[in-house]
Parts: sequence; C-alpha cells; structure tokens
Amino acid sequence: MDMDKKRRLEKILLLAVKIAVGSAAAVYVAEALHLENAVSAGTVTLLSLLGTKRETVRVSIARIGAFLFTVLLAYLAIPNIESDWITYCVILFILVFVLAVVGWMPTLSVNFVIIAHYVTKKEFSREFFLNEFLLVLIGAVIACILNLFHLNRKRKVDIMADMRYTEEKLQYILRELAGYLRDERMSSEISVWDDICMLEKKLKVFMEEAREFQNNNFADHHSYYLDYFEMRLEQCRVLDNLHYEMKKIRTVPKEAEVIADYMYHLADHVTEKNIPKAQNDRLQEIFAEMKEENLPKDREEFENQAMLYHIMMDIEEFLKYKLEFIENLDERQRKAYWD
Repeated sequence: MDMDKKRRLEKILLLAVKIAVGSAAAVYVAEALHLENAVSAGTVTLLSLLGTKRETVRVSIARIGAFLFTVLLAYLAIPNIESDWITYCVILFILVFVLAVVGWMPTLSVNFVIIAHYVTKKEFSREFFLNEFLLVLIGAVIACILNLFHLNRKRKVDIMADMRYTEEKLQYILRELAGYLRDERMSSEISVWDDICMLEKKLKVFMEEAREFQNNNFADHHSYYLDYFEMRLEQCRVLDNLHYEMKKIRTVPKEAEVIADYMYHLADHVTEKNIPKAQNDRLQEIFAEMKEENLPKDREEFENQAMLYHIMMDIEEFLKYKLEFIENLDERQRKAYWD
C-alpha cells in the first residue's frame, strides 16, 4: 500500500474510534445524570473531535461563551415572537453574525441544537438551563480528554522520514542540473521538470502533516518541522527557476564546468543540520573568479555568461533560505533539534 494512503487510513481509523467511543461515553454520562436530550452530548463530542488538540481546547472554551450568548438570545426572542420559524430565523441571524465577528464559527453547529431545544420546549427554568449547559460541558470535556491521544510518536517518525526524502530529492535534482550544465544531457529533459513538480506537491503535503503535528502538541518548538518544509519548498522553487535559466543557454561556456562542480559539491551538503556558510563562501569566491575572466567576445558569449550569473544568483538564493531558517531558530528549537 502507498505510504501516503496508509498514513491517511491510520488517521481515519483513529478518528473513527475516538468519535464512536467519545460520543457513546458522552451519551452514557448524560443518561447517568438523567439529562434530557442526552444524545446531544454525543453530538457535541463528535463535532469537537474533528479538530486537532489545540483546536479542540480552543473551541471547547469558546463553546461555553457561545452557549451563554445563545441562551441569552433565546431568553430575549422566544417570549416576544409568536412564530417559531421567525424566532428561529432571528436568533440564527444574530448568532451567525456575532460568532463570525468574534471568530467562534466552529461553535455554531452545537448552538443550532441548543436553539432547537429552547424553541421546542419554551422553558427558561434554572433546571433546563443547567441541563443544556451540562450537555455542552460533558461533550466538550470528553472531546478534550480523547484528543489528548494522538499517534504523535508515529507522526514524528513519519515527518523525519519526509525530511530525509526531501533532502534526497533535492540532492538528486541538484546533481541532475549539474549534469545538464556540464552538457551531459539527461535522458529526458522532462524528467527534471517532473522531479521538481513532484517534490513541490509532496512538500505541500508534508507541510500539512507538520502543521497538524504542531497543532496536536502544546510545545511551541514543534513549529520547527513546518518551518523546515516551508524552507525546502522555497528552495525547490529556486531550483525550478534555475532549471529555467539553464534552458536558455545556447552553448555551454567553459566557466560552467566550475559551477557544475560546485553544484555536485553542494548536493552532498543538502542535509538538515548543515550550516551552508562554507558553501556560501565558496560561491562568493567563484563570483570573484568569474569577474577576473576575459570579457566576452561576441553577443552569444555575453548572453551565455549572463545566464551563468543568473544561475549563480539562484544558487545564492537557495543557500540564503537555509541560512535564514537557521538564523530564525529560537533557543528551544536549537536545543531540541540541533544540540
């Protein structure tokens, strides 16, 4: 089975188990407390479990505030409007508007249920309020507890594998481009283009995996993985530009050999913990050496050398993204991932 499909099935299976167990547990607790509409507690749990750990905690807290506001709307609207459907319409209009303004829209679905209960019962006693509040509280608490359980250790192993895959692909593409610059024409010029496009697509998937992992951990330093894949995506786009510049060269000048050798050297150092200062220093030396070369004799030679400068500038940008990534690491990230 494809690795991406396997990971997706693992997530779906875990979510299905948590929703089934959590919703059933919420209904059981609500029934044990002899609450009316006990099944609604299971609905709250189901809706709360659809997010990540951080989202679940944030939304669960927001649910309490949204619930109180919904009850206030019901208390003000239901006794003063005779028609149920007009009451429902007015309350929902105000509720949707306010929740959208304050950023609590994920709580909306649960409040639909609460509104339906109030419109149907038309009861505003303390007991009924406590009944509805406990339905929301039970569902939210059980969701928070269950969302503490994630396959984070397995996800971390998968992310590390994605990082190694990315580095190997970048190394391979750099070597392909170096061979092209040496006029060692690839078996199919389309292959390097496909490799770059495929890696870009993979990196976007890896970024989503890293973002989900980050949101399922409360430690801020886990943003490292998302930042890492964002950096590699930018580097991949640089290689896309570099490939485009290479295709413009009509005849490969002799200076290209030096740049090709440098790219082969650079490929060996595309690793997670390499600080590319030495590679950047060597690139600046090549810039200086090229300035000492004789002036181009004709227009074609001038254009080809100009293309080489563009290629070197792309390589410089490739290194810059990694250097900036390292500079932006905070103390906790350096200690967790680099020490």
